[in-house]
Amino acid sequence: MNLNESCAKCIYDKQLAKYDDPEYLAEIKTILDNRPEKISSPEIVYKFDKIREKYFGEAEDYTDIKRSYNDLVLSMEKDLRKRISESNDPLATALVMSRIGNYIDFGAMNTVDTDIFLGLFSDTEMRDDEKKVYEGFCKECSKAKNFLLLTDNCGEVVLDKLMLEELHKKYPKLEIKVILRGGDVLNDATLEDAEYVGLGENAKLISSGVKVPGTVYSMLSEEAKNAVDDADIILSKGQGNYEAFAGEGRHAFYLFLCKCDLFINRFNVPKLTGMFVME
Repeated sequence: MNLNESCAKCIYDKQLAKYDDPEYLAEIKTILDNRPEKISSPEIVYKFDKIREKYFGEAEDYTDIKRSYNDLVLSMEKDLRKRISESNDPLATALVMSRIGNYIDFGAMNTVDTDIFLGLFSDTEMRDDEKKVYEGFCKECSKAKNFLLLTDNCGEVVLDKLMLEELHKKYPKLEIKVILRGGDVLNDATLEDAEYVGLGENAKLISSGVKVPGTVYSMLSEEAKNAVDDADIILSKGQGNYEAFAGEGRHAFYLFLCKCDLFINRFNVPKLTGMFVME
């Protein structure tokens, strides 16, 4: 999904709000003004990060934030697992909960409100307009051998774990692999975070090999590229993965919340509407 002008302006404005160094901002603007036609938002953010390190050193440390949200959702795990098991369709409920976790995003949103996050769990029913996509998802899972999950944020990965548990129960023959960020970027989940929450219980964990806030195929490690190439079915979580992966000729299912104007306008829905779409 190529970066458009409104998204470019939003990315620049966020830099402008954080930094007042004219040389840094000029270099950032030069990159935006001279960007190639085919480049996604996560790739631009990766370029910005390299320049920011040159001017200001290491990026803001999200270690404490990531741990706090992982711990918060881990504390909810028992109750959420019970709700899933008692629902009419545990996998559908787990998918909706996994999507709710996509709210915990310190890149797309200026503020992450824990009360709003917790409030989203008041409705874990899959909407009628999504059920056709869900039926297609289940049909493909029933025939597939290799399943690949592209993860996004910390806290969210605990809910991904619950979703993979239900996927494994319903389709025990699936070989499940999970790609995580190859280094610390914002509050995105890395291998270390995934191991902390137990995400690897039903899956093989793979590093993307690069600190990009999205799954950019050309930049992936060889192991991650092979996982993408071998996958019979791909489930991509979050806006960043959608921006980096959609339109690249891969058949995938996308699960995310619409958190910024680009996605709200693209799908013509209110803010924080959950989407389950197929490409």
